[in-house]
Amino acid sequence: MRILSGIQPSGQLHLGNYFGAIYNWVRLQNKGEECFFFLADLHAQTVPYEAATRPGIILELAATLMACGIDPHKSVLFVQSQVPAHTQLSWILSCLAPFGELERMVQFKEKSEAAPHAVNVGLFTYPILQAADVLLYRPDMVPVGIDQAQHLELTRTLAHKFNNRFCPADAPLFKEPKTLHSTTIKVLGLDGQRKMSKSFNNYIGLTEPEDVLWEKLRHAATDPARVKRTDPGNPDICNVFSWHKLFSPIEVQEDRAAGCRSAAIGCIDCKKTLFTHMNALLAPIREKYHVLMQRPDDIRDALEAGAKRARGVADATMETVYKLVGGL
Repeated sequence: MRILSGIQPSGQLHLGNYFGAIYNWVRLQNKGEECFFFLADLHAQTVPYEAATRPGIILELAATLMACGIDPHKSVLFVQSQVPAHTQLSWILSCLAPFGELERMVQFKEKSEAAPHAVNVGLFTYPILQAADVLLYRPDMVPVGIDQAQHLELTRTLAHKFNNRFCPADAPLFKEPKTLHSTTIKVLGLDGQRKMSKSFNNYIGLTEPEDVLWEKLRHAATDPARVKRTDPGNPDICNVFSWHKLFSPIEVQEDRAAGCRSAAIGCIDCKKTLFTHMNALLAPIREKYHVLMQRPDDIRDALEAGAKRARGVADATMETVYKLVGGL
């Protein structure tokens, strides 16, 4: 199968990004699927940012993805803006997209209601560029989170409209890609209330130093009903225990759960065990990330090689698109 997905360069990646997307990307890549993964720098322009820092953030994101296991020799890893066909197809799809349907996009409504004076046209048309990102490569499956499912439905709608209007009935150009949902549970943040997010400053970064990792874990919210160590705990509602399910072997999970319920262990003991298993995953990522960041030209070369491969596919699609819509 051909798989496509993207991620915005908006700062340090965290555990929510890893278990919500990256872990699954690496699994699909290593399974032998044909994978296209892009750094969505154009999408990241819908909010204010410092242009001078953006190149460094893109390099850091690419290095983190590679440290997590994305192999540029196995997957096509590239920067969105280095493939002009993304914005070219976006315009053509804009001429097919129903205005009312864009107004109903949940993410647009939530963001525009939260900051009505900061709404720009790019935020409104974001799902159309996202549709172009996908349709250019005609993937079979698109791994997305629940919050992006509505956007992918619009992508299928636009593919269907284009095919019906411009293509012979027996030769549609665009596939209507299927949604591939992650099977990972939602990762809550350090507050134990909301999903892990940089916006809420409740995240654990994938490349943070060990001392920072421990300090964040030490203050992380646990079972809200457990006030003292001598109180019995409830692992079923403890955020820290939910992380044990991601990092710790099943026998460790069972031991910590039993100790929590009987008050044989305190929350800090549970966190120390979690730290050991969490750091076992993050330490190699952190180490490889720092090695990669010492060779920024190698990262740039890998991204350019990926962009070249992506342009080969995307430009061929656009050549057909222009012919179908009446170009010379």
